Amino acid sequence: MTSIHANIILAFILALLGLLMYRSHMMSSLLCLEGLMLSLFVLSTLLILNNHHTLSAMMPIILMVFAACEAALGLALLIMVSNTYGLDYVQNLNLLQC
Repeated sequence: MTSIHANIILAFILALLGLLMYRSHMMSSLLCLEGLMLSLFVLSTLLILNNHHTLSAMMPIILMVFAACEAALGLALLIMVSNTYGLDYVQNLNLLQC
């Protein structure tokens, strides 16, 4: 395993820990999810390029499409919840019956 792969895996683990530990605001959760998707995109691209898998070359592009859809849906939900209830705390979303 090269140092680039180790750094990408470390970025994935840090984004996952950030998502699990700092869940107070919805915006921080969305940023951690974007970090997860970006590290997965870079890791899959590097693995496909290093192993010369030409049949699976579309997988990183499909992953980025899903990441863009997830970001758009998350931001729309963030705006809807903050406009309706005036806060974006993740812990209170269960109490508000969202």
